[in-house]
Amino acid sequence: MGEQQQVKFPQEVIDEYAALGVDLQALFSAGHLGTRMGVQILEASAERVVGTMPVEGNTQPYGLLHGGASAVLAETLGSVGSMLHGGSSKIAVGVDLNCTHHRGVRSGLVTGVATPVHRGRSTATYEIVITDEEDKRVCTARLTCLLRDVTPKDAERVNARG
Repeated sequence: MGEQQQVKFPQEVIDEYAALGVDLQALFSAGHLGTRMGVQILEASAERVVGTMPVEGNTQPYGLLHGGASAVLAETLGSVGSMLHGGSSKIAVGVDLNCTHHRGVRSGLVTGVATPVHRGRSTATYEIVITDEEDKRVCTARLTCLLRDVTPKDAERVNARG
């Protein structure tokens, strides 16, 4: 669960961030919460972000996948897409998340796929579809992020994390 996996990024994104000395794997990760929940980002571009999360360890008292866990996966994937859309001069900050839970899951791995609904100069909105191992839809979410300019303090925080 705690293993780090290499995310598949488009080459132009790798080049852009390498020129700034920024560790892409650390910057576009699931963060501390996502790591604790076992979120793995498999593929990341502004057009599509794919990630997985185990059901085990992320359940509510009835043994079903917790709706909040689905929300964490959705916000993680949509935020990564928004950050990649904004580029290295912007930071994506979630301002609205809604999730509709369609069915319960008791075991296995869920997969989320985030695709853009809107990609503007100041906001980005992604739809995130979460499915179970049988490709049945578990949750549909929508995340809108504000894209704001990077400040020197932001750069310090990112470099301190790496």
